[in-house]
Amino acid sequence: MDADPRQYENIEVNENDIHKIVLSYLVHNCFKDTVESFIACTGVKQPIDHLEDMEKRKRIFHFALDGNASKAIELTEEFAPGLLEENKDLHFNLLSLRFVELVCSRKIDEALGFAQSKFTPFGKEQKYVEKLEDFMALLAYEEPEKYPMFHLLSSEHRQHVADSLNRAILAHRKLPSHSAMERLIQQITVVKQCLNQESGKDGHQQPFSLMDFLKS
Repeated sequence: MDADPRQYENIEVNENDIHKIVLSYLVHNCFKDTVESFIACTGVKQPIDHLEDMEKRKRIFHFALDGNASKAIELTEEFAPGLLEENKDLHFNLLSLRFVELVCSRKIDEALGFAQSKFTPFGKEQKYVEKLEDFMALLAYEEPEKYPMFHLLSSEHRQHVADSLNRAILAHRKLPSHSAMERLIQQITVVKQCLNQESGKDGHQQPFSLMDFLKS
């Protein structure tokens, strides 16, 4: 007999499954110390090589997040050979972080030399040309924070690039690029949106809010 969805609170959830979901989130985000404490407390199993990979990913992630794109690229090429050649958008974004770092440090000559040597291969594709024009315009500003495209200098942009790099490395290593917790939230969001659309056909649709759902 199928379970009655209205009685979901009565459905048992395997505690080990919950542990695995939490662990996948911690491993995905490179919380190494927390992972080790969590494993010690719960007894859940985790392959040793995953822990070793996590330490390497953590270093790469934080170099990208801190704006040290050159070191992030160097370690990525050592840890995941061929990854950046296969993912030009990601490679371009990492190089852009380095260029922005040089400009903001007012190392203009070095920034120009870097752009000429590193961005030249991207100059044949229009989507990169437009982005390069935005970055080169940054050189005209004495105060980069007043640049109209200031989001390119923001910590949020670095976070986005670092997250993208982390996912790409995981995929390159034949590991899930999203944690189980992220997938569950994505699935819940899609299901609730579909249900809201169905119930809204009578004109009483309420917009779905993930935050409200998590509080319920």
